Amino acid sequence: MSTSDPILGVLGTGRIGADHARTISTLSGIGGILVADAVPESAQKIAQELGATAVSPDEIFDKVDALVITTPTSTHAELIKKAVAKKIPTFTEKPIALDVPTTREVVDVVNDSDVLVQVGFMRRFNDGYANARKLLAEGAIGELRRGNVTMGDTPAPPESFIKFSGGINKDCLIHDADITRWVTGQRIEEVYEVGFSRGADYFSRWDDIDEGGGVWTLADDSIVTFQTTRNNGAGYDIRLELFGTKDTISVGFDTYMPITSAEPGFTFEQAGDRFQAFYPRFIPAYKKEIGHFVQAMKDGSPSVATVNDALEALYVCDAMDLSRKEHRPVKVDEIRQAK
Repeated sequence: MSTSDPILGVLGTGRIGADHARTISTLSGIGGILVADAVPESAQKIAQELGATAVSPDEIFDKVDALVITTPTSTHAELIKKAVAKKIPTFTEKPIALDVPTTREVVDVVNDSDVLVQVGFMRRFNDGYANARKLLAEGAIGELRRGNVTMGDTPAPPESFIKFSGGINKDCLIHDADITRWVTGQRIEEVYEVGFSRGADYFSRWDDIDEGGGVWTLADDSIVTFQTTRNNGAGYDIRLELFGTKDTISVGFDTYMPITSAEPGFTFEQAGDRFQAFYPRFIPAYKKEIGHFVQAMKDGSPSVATVNDALEALYVCDAMDLSRKEHRPVKVDEIRQAK
């Protein structure tokens, strides 16, 4: 198989896997797409839609030049290790695993190899976040002092997803933890989180929450507040605000923002319908991250989102979980330094 015309495999054809397969089908320079799923009918359905080829999960490792892993999180670690052992460049959805020891094991395997592994932190490929990072680095807002993260998810996932998700922090806020570190260049050093289950009863049944908020303290003592929900009735709302000594900038403050002003006589101009789910909000970023992965595989450039980045974001998520359960601030080093 030609490295200039790679065969890409998508392992896992649920919601995100099917969408990634559709994205891959729009890219130039792809020699073909193979799809596989533990439920063969699922793979066959997306294969028929895209003109791809459906194979078994075991077969796919011997028939592709690169692999996209979008299976349930509990399977990511072993699949990544198997791909690395076979020298297959791999793109994997986050998180690598739901626990630190397993994630560290995968990090060691990947770092001891020369195989490209890219983690699906797609916000790093979003123009708004990239521009915020640039503006902050250039000093356009002065010295960063405060920030605010809005993570308004909708619709709420079903119980069948929640029970395997690892909770709202590892499913959703892990993106915000990663992108805050990437944009600001600062690690999150301390967290404090509160949260409650106020919607469907299955969230509390799986020790999860659907409403939360709190504070992150960055390494430079900047204070970042955050809020998260599974029930954002106005639409899918993802924003990052940065407050500096010279100016304030915001990612996601645009004509699709699902907000109604309470100021009399003022209305936000709407360019189109508000986003009602995560994938439409980030379609350009999803395309760019897969395109970057394919290009990195071809030219040998490093990953923009590494397994080390995934581990750092997981540390923050575990610290938030501990903070909420014990109702106290938690230093992220408490998680980083645990055996």
